[in-house]
Amino acid sequence: MERHGDAVWRVCVLYFRSHIDAQDAFQDAFLKYALSDQMRFNDDEHRKAWLLRVTANVCKDMLKAASRRAVSLESSCADDAMSNDPATQPASFESEVIDAMRGLDDPPRTPLYLSLCEGYTAPEIANMVDAPVNTVYSWIARGKKQLKEALS
Repeated sequence: MERHGDAVWRVCVLYFRSHIDAQDAFQDAFLKYALSDQMRFNDDEHRKAWLLRVTANVCKDMLKAASRRAVSLESSCADDAMSNDPATQPASFESEVIDAMRGLDDPPRTPLYLSLCEGYTAPEIANMVDAPVNTVYSWIARGKKQLKEALS
């Protein structure tokens, strides 16, 4: 956890505005790691790639589950009040970029994050997400274009 905790946390924050949800996803990802067959990892880089992929999947699953639940009017109003509070508004360019990345579609979001933030190459990402390399290049290009539009 000490070695890859920051990278896993950044993936969680990328998917969720709420730090509570991000913490839940973080814990779920490391729980899956703890319960996994750790002998199957060839090296530390393989372990990190697996952990980031599992984290992204945990986040997606949590978002799907949340979208299926009914939202009460009270919690919806509380969320609106929080989003209008200046203290919760993005205070830096970094938080604006994170918000913009949250708004991206999922296929380009995760590969773009892995490329820009974690420094993985397209062939490495293709191996992680089990997709052709050229598809990953397309996702990254599409993600950069969408990110540029969102930030302008």
